[in-house]
Amino acid sequence: MKKKVGLMGGSFNPVHVAHLVVMEQACHQLGLDEGWFLPSNHPPHKDESEMASGEHRLKMLRRAISTHPKWKICLLEFEREGPSFTVDTMDELNRRYPDIQFYFILGGDMVEYLSHWHRIDELKKMVRFVGTQRPGFTLDHGVSDLHLEIVEVPQLDISSSLIRRWIKRGFSIQYLVPDAVKQYIEEEGLYG
Repeated sequence: MKKKVGLMGGSFNPVHVAHLVVMEQACHQLGLDEGWFLPSNHPPHKDESEMASGEHRLKMLRRAISTHPKWKICLLEFEREGPSFTVDTMDELNRRYPDIQFYFILGGDMVEYLSHWHRIDELKKMVRFVGTQRPGFTLDHGVSDLHLEIVEVPQLDISSSLIRRWIKRGFSIQYLVPDAVKQYIEEEGLYG
């Protein structure tokens, strides 16, 4: 029997509590053995002018998951030069770990966009997709052929862009990010 691993990709700019809640619920509800966070070094759909450096984003992610015994960081996309496409990542992960069944965890916003992903027809054969509800998005647009597994999560309307905006405006981000991440942001003066 293959080990079951949940994958959550993202820029994690910064990682926040909604990321952690989604991973926890996916692991628990689907009986996953581990959860792997897959930070992207050069996300193809993000404006890099608002990105903290890769080193900062990795340090925040390490602090955020340091106490969870079954979570780790997969650096495959991070170490790759140029834009990272999920189909290339899954091809490499399946080659490296043939004894693992991967579950790619997506928020409702990304599920709606999934049919536009690079080489989606190939990708559908490589990984199982897991959809989670996100405020303002549904999980039923154009995904009927994806065999999407649904995980129920609390509707937390928290995003990395919201956190960056609030920091710029001087608002508190207490409880929106783990304490260790908040402390790191303050120590390094990020997003101000």
